Amino acid sequence: MRKIAILVALYLLNYTSYSQVNIKDSCINAPMFYATYAYQITGGDVGKRFGNNSAIGGGFQMKTKRNWVFGGEFNYMFGGKVKNQESILSSIVNSDGFLITSSGEYAEVHFIEAGYNFSLKAGKIFPVFGSNPNSGIFISLQPGFLQHKIKINNPNNTAPQLAGDYKYGYDEMANGFSATEFLGYMYMGNKRIYSFYAGFEFTQAFTKCRRAFNFNTMTYNSGTNSDFFYSFRVGWLIPLYRRAPVGYYYK
Repeated sequence: MRKIAILVALYLLNYTSYSQVNIKDSCINAPMFYATYAYQITGGDVGKRFGNNSAIGGGFQMKTKRNWVFGGEFNYMFGGKVKNQESILSSIVNSDGFLITSSGEYAEVHFIEAGYNFSLKAGKIFPVFGSNPNSGIFISLQPGFLQHKIKINNPNNTAPQLAGDYKYGYDEMANGFSATEFLGYMYMGNKRIYSFYAGFEFTQAFTKCRRAFNFNTMTYNSGTNSDFFYSFRVGWLIPLYRRAPVGYYYK
């Protein structure tokens, strides 16, 4: 893996050192890193568990001279709204709905949605409504792997009921195959800092709970979930090419 990473780094260094391009006049090869953010509306089975969330991440992609785009992307998903919180620990709270610490006090417990999605990408740019042949309507398909769970936070670990592996019986961690479709616009500026993309995407994930037993319901987990995410996504692109000079000057 180290040799592969070194070879890739040398290729990119060589590419950026010797490749001068003018994206206004021609369609170019362009490797690029990017950072991205999405606001996601949840639906399906995951919508019964979590409210709307955010996803932040980044990736690497290669745009060819024929405007095909190939790459990989990682997103971390997080959100503050976990639904039905009163039932998550219902089997271990007292009659007033509080969890008791080992010292007999009320335990402080917070619930947060946490997850991630890793995907590969294949897409195409259609240079319409663009200022250059490298910009235009962008569509992509992304097969991947998605995971989400209820992150249970007990400050200072005061509740022995949630210590160690006990917490895993309540977090409802689920993961499985995902597929994402994107439709938007990609712009590559002659100045690299002005390169970006934005659009709408739809993610379907077919997940299974990976905890064998649910302590809350005292039942074994089974079945497959159909999880949906409807998103608006923006990204900042960092192309790795040298811009060609705009003119020549003579003394």
